[in-house]
Formats: sequence, C-alpha cells, structure tokens
Amino acid sequence: MLIISTILITLALVFYSAGIWAERFARYLKPWHIVLFWTGFVFDVAGTAFMHKMAGGLFDLKDPHTLTGQLALWLMLAHAIWATVVIRKGQESMKTKFHRYSIFVWLVWLVPYFGGMFLAMEG
Repeated sequence: MLIISTILITLALVFYSAGIWAERFARYLKPWHIVLFWTGFVFDVAGTAFMHKMAGGLFDLKDPHTLTGQLALWLMLAHAIWATVVIRKGQESMKTKFHRYSIFVWLVWLVPYFGGMFLAMEG
C-alpha cells in the first residue's frame, strides 16, 4: 500500500505541477490546464485515501502533516473549481490574472508532499 500511495501522490505532483507551470508560463488559463489540475487532485485524493487506510482509518488533525495535507487538498479543490468557473465564464481578464494565485496553492501543496517524504525517510 505504501508503494501505491507513493505512486499516486507522485502522479499528483506531476500532473498538478504541469498544470500550474504551464498556466504560469502561458499567463493565460486554458481548458487543458484545468484537466491537469483535476487530474492532480484526483491522484492526490486517491493517494491520501491509501495513506488513510494504512493509518488504520485515523487522521489526527493535530498532526502537522495531516493538517497541512488537508489544507492543501481543500485548496486544490477550490483552485480547480475556481479555474473551471473562470473558463466557463469566458472572461478574458480572469483568464489572464488567474495564474497569480495558482502558484500559492502549489507552494502550499508542496509542504505536505515534502513533509510526508521526510517523515517516510525518518520512519
């Protein structure tokens, strides 16, 4: 299960990072960026579910890794929903300004990703 969860979380990193950086370099939100955001989110949820199962079905929100992981998941969800809304509305000004906020969500997401990696190396 550890290998599966690691693969899933790493796929989340690959897809979400590709979406974030592609959008950042383009400085314009495109529909295919949203596909990458949602794909990264789905892989992250799946990897988190496997970790949850490995932990015996318990998550302790007092644990910094769990807390930052949950925060990152909720931010990713809000980010993907917001991106979807921006594309559906079709407002050019929103599409060109969206990248300013994406990098923040990605940086927050990196905290539990690398935190979990370091915890796994210690344990």
